Amino acid sequence: MQQNITPQPKVIRHILHDDGQFPNSSLFLLIYKEAIKLTDNDSSVFKKIFKSNNWTNSWLNGIYNYHHYHSNTHEVLGIYKGNANVQFGGPNGIAEDVSKGDVIIIPAGVAHKCNSASDDFKCIGAYPDGKDYDIKKGEPSERPRADENIRDVKLPDTDPVYGLDGPLILNWEMW
Repeated sequence: MQQNITPQPKVIRHILHDDGQFPNSSLFLLIYKEAIKLTDNDSSVFKKIFKSNNWTNSWLNGIYNYHHYHSNTHEVLGIYKGNANVQFGGPNGIAEDVSKGDVIIIPAGVAHKCNSASDDFKCIGAYPDGKDYDIKKGEPSERPRADENIRDVKLPDTDPVYGLDGPLILNWEMW
């Protein structure tokens, strides 16, 4: 295991159900608190770890300030700078504070948006097998096609941080 990786992070789990506007998922939204130890604000640590576990097609930015989801892939976000409050599951979902070193694994269909963030907030996103992602905003016309896409998304082969034995595998293998 890489020296930057916390061996046993605190794992926050949420199931977010379909609210009529956003499909959400029966898979756990997973947040690994302080999973990656960073000495600076370097996104490359996350990128290398994600890539070593076949989560690629990465980008650097923040999190959109509107509710959206991806119907064709799961997503991982690694916070490498600052902190934010992120809403999951749509307007009636839950909000969590995330900060530098945290990892968020978002199942296909789970809505997410940034409620607020520090001025320096940055994250890196990636997808299992380097999948290209779509962006859905919860419009009625997106469904049922989005629901079909979500049903077709396979479970990832690896956890984006911990590989074959990570919390994602342990929490999603039952599905």
